[in-house]
Amino acid sequence: MKPINVGLLGIGTVGGGTFNVLARNSEEIARRAGRPIRISVVADKNTALAESVTKGACRVTDDAFAVVSDPEIDIVIELIGGYGVAKELVLQAIHNGKHVVTANKALLAVHGNEIFAEAQKKRVMVAFEAAVAGGIPIIKAVREGLAANRIEWIAGIINGTTNFILSEMRDKSLPFDVVLKEAQALGYAEADPTFDIEGVDAAHKITILSALAFGTSMQFDKAHIEGISKLDAVDIKYAEQLGYRIKLLGVTRRAPEGIELRVHPTLIPAKRLIANVEGAMNAVLVQGDAVGATLYYGKGAGAEPTASAVIADLVDVTRMHTADPENRVPHLAFQPNQLANIPVLPMDEVRTSYYLRLRVEDQPGVLADITRILANEAISIDAVIQKEPDEGEAQTDLILLTHLTREKHINAAIAKIEALPVVAGKVTRLRMEELGK
Repeated sequence: MKPINVGLLGIGTVGGGTFNVLARNSEEIARRAGRPIRISVVADKNTALAESVTKGACRVTDDAFAVVSDPEIDIVIELIGGYGVAKELVLQAIHNGKHVVTANKALLAVHGNEIFAEAQKKRVMVAFEAAVAGGIPIIKAVREGLAANRIEWIAGIINGTTNFILSEMRDKSLPFDVVLKEAQALGYAEADPTFDIEGVDAAHKITILSALAFGTSMQFDKAHIEGISKLDAVDIKYAEQLGYRIKLLGVTRRAPEGIELRVHPTLIPAKRLIANVEGAMNAVLVQGDAVGATLYYGKGAGAEPTASAVIADLVDVTRMHTADPENRVPHLAFQPNQLANIPVLPMDEVRTSYYLRLRVEDQPGVLADITRILANEAISIDAVIQKEPDEGEAQTDLILLTHLTREKHINAAIAKIEALPVVAGKVTRLRMEELGK
C-alpha cells in the first residue's frame, strides 16, 4: 500500500527522536497503522543538523512553508514550538488540507480554539498526545479511555523540571537557587527556566486536560498560575514532618459554580502514590465517577519518550486518514457542537485546605489571637505545630493546617493576622490537596 508521506518541521531533540524511532520501528509501526509511514521531508533552519540526523534518508530544506504547501505531504508534524511561526505553519497546513501532529502545548492552550475550528472546517485532524506529559498517553486516556465517565477532577505533576527541583530540595535540604543551578547543569532546566519554574508550562498542559475532561474550549487566560521560585526549603521540611510532600500541581476540578483551573505548589499526603513521584518524572491522577481514581506515570520529556507519543498520533491519523470526519474522535473529546460554556472560577471562589507558616512572638495568647481571627472567617483548624524558639530568640515558627475553606476567606484572615503586633513579616500560605475521592 502507498506510504503516508510526512513532513517534519523541526529536528531538535524531539524531532530527532521521532525520526530515529520511526526508522527503527518502521515495520512494527506499519503493521499497526495498516500502511508504511514515511518522513519524506524535514524542514529546519539548521540544515546541517537535519542532514546529520537523516543521513540522506529524506529530503532536507530550510523552508518550512514549502513543506506545508507540498501536495505530496499528507501529515505535517510541528515540533518548532512557541506561538509565532508555529501558529502560521499549523494554520497554513490545515488550510492546505493536511493533518497536523504537534507537541506544542503552548500553541494549543493559547490558540487551540482557533486551530481546532479551522481543522473542523477543513475536515482534517490535529493530534497532540505529545503536548502533555511526554510519553504518557494521558490525552488518549482522558479523551477515549474514560469516555464513559463524568470526570470529577484531574491533578498532575506535569513539569519535570520543577519536580526535579522540589525532589532535590527535599532530599538534600538545599535552597531553590542552588538546586536550580544544578538542574541547569544537568540539562533538566533551560538557561531561561521561567516558563517551567513559574508554572506557565504546567498551566498550558492543565488547560488542555481541563478542556478534554469537561468538554469546554481552551481557557488558558483564566488559569491561576503560581510557580516554585519563592518556595522556602523550610516549608518542604515542615511539610515532611506533618506527613506531606510539596509538588507543583496542575489542578482542574468540576465545582457547582464552574471549573477550577490552577497551578501552584501543593501539599499532598505522603501516603498518596502521586506524592512519591520523584526526579524529572511526571504523573497525572484522574478521578472519574465510574472508574474512580486512575494514575498515569512516566517520563514527561526527552527525545524518545516524547517521540513515542508523536508516532502514536501518526498511527492514529494514518488509520483514520480516509475515514468520514464525522466518525473521527473529536479534538476535545466532545462533539464540537456539544462543547459547554462553563466558566472558570476566580481563585477567590476556590475551596481547598491550607498550610500557614507564621513567625510569631513567643509569648502567651498569640495562638488564641490567631485562632480567633480564623474562627471569625469560619475557618476551622486541622492541626497546629509551634516550634520551640532557638536559644536567645524571642520569635518562633507557628504552623497551622486548616480544613476546607474558600480562598477569599483565607486571604481575609491572613490580612488580619499579618496586622497583629505579635506576628513578624508575611504569612507563608500554601494550598493542600488530599487527592482522595
